Amino acid sequence: MEIINGFSKMPKDKKIQWLSDQQDLDLNFIKDFWHESAEKQKVFDEFSENTITNFFFPYGLAPNFSINNKIYTVPLVIEESSVVAAASKSAKFWLDRGGFKAKVISTIKKGQVHFLWQGGETKKLFDFFQLKKTELILSVKDLVLNMEKRGGGIKDIFIIDKTKSLENYYQLDVQFETCDAMGANFINSVLEALGQKITELALEYDGFHRAEKNIEVIMCILSNYTPECLVKAYVECPIDELGQFADGMSAQDFARRFERATKIAKIDVNRAVTHNKGIFNGIDAVILATGNDFRAIEACGHAYAARDGQYRGLSSCSLSNGNFYFELTIPLALGTVGGLTKLHPMAKVTLDILENPSAEDLMKIVACVGLAQNFGAVRSLVTTGIQKGHMKMHLLNILNQLGASESDICEAKEVFKTQTVSFSSVRSFLESKRNLQ
Repeated sequence: MEIINGFSKMPKDKKIQWLSDQQDLDLNFIKDFWHESAEKQKVFDEFSENTITNFFFPYGLAPNFSINNKIYTVPLVIEESSVVAAASKSAKFWLDRGGFKAKVISTIKKGQVHFLWQGGETKKLFDFFQLKKTELILSVKDLVLNMEKRGGGIKDIFIIDKTKSLENYYQLDVQFETCDAMGANFINSVLEALGQKITELALEYDGFHRAEKNIEVIMCILSNYTPECLVKAYVECPIDELGQFADGMSAQDFARRFERATKIAKIDVNRAVTHNKGIFNGIDAVILATGNDFRAIEACGHAYAARDGQYRGLSSCSLSNGNFYFELTIPLALGTVGGLTKLHPMAKVTLDILENPSAEDLMKIVACVGLAQNFGAVRSLVTTGIQKGHMKMHLLNILNQLGASESDICEAKEVFKTQTVSFSSVRSFLESKRNLQ
């Protein structure tokens, strides 16, 4: 590949042609994925940089989600076919058993001004902060005014001494309420203004000697770790009402095996990672569909899973007095206004389908889908095994990959109702069928 200058300023056609020439590829077909409407395509092009086309993911629906006695149809954006099927199946399973319940525990987000102070006694810095705290908050009143009108704004500010970890290192830790907004730009703007103000106040402060007046701000940035932006989702019912499972497994045996499986995810990191990946199969699919930031949600969730020093499964199951109880408590910093939620046309459709929820309601919906997905996965693991259902759903992908015709696909669906699905078994089926022809 040759070095190129000015790539970002080239039109899409030129970018595609340059890439085609560099790698001797015919890439003109990717123009087929452009929107017919130039106006709509412009919206997508401006989401990112150096765009040349669109990359499509399936947009599916999981109906019958009863959440706090309200029925939802939940859009999911994901390429893994078994996820939508499992979420839908779990939603239907719990529909007749009281549905999903969810409650928001807290909605605080935060960020830090990371700074160095080479003064002498740390107490002097804390005394300075206490004297200037109100002035600091007032210095950003213009930035927080609109958010305060909506019920949000700065909730509190603290100084945190981090000098045991890094010499001269302190944090200005700021807690925010951003209401229905994701709030990233708002938080970062406020933090940068606070960083500038605290340096100015230090220079003017008579309580510091000359050498103590210099506060060096390293960076001002929100934190995607939001352990105080929590939501809890759960399902419960009498064990006897769980029903019968494959191969005659009783409700009692199922509940016992299910509870053991969740405990294994609490103590074994190998299982915990896969257990939580299953939870995020559901969560990420809704996050993508709503235009929220799935990368921030994932990073936060995994950090929360390791909050006590060991990475653990995020969900818990308990059996008590003949009752089955399964719950998920997870941090979810979400928004329903701002960002892609209003710019991406399908994100707007998603929010419409969800009846335009508040950020708190969206937190509940997302947590319930994550719990549903986890229930479906663990149920399969402790009963039939994960591959039976997963590979049945994957059958069509394998057939398409092997170039099966419509008649091949119809026949294969019948044959593999009673046979194990694998890439090799499907390939052998198609080869034998073609040999007969």
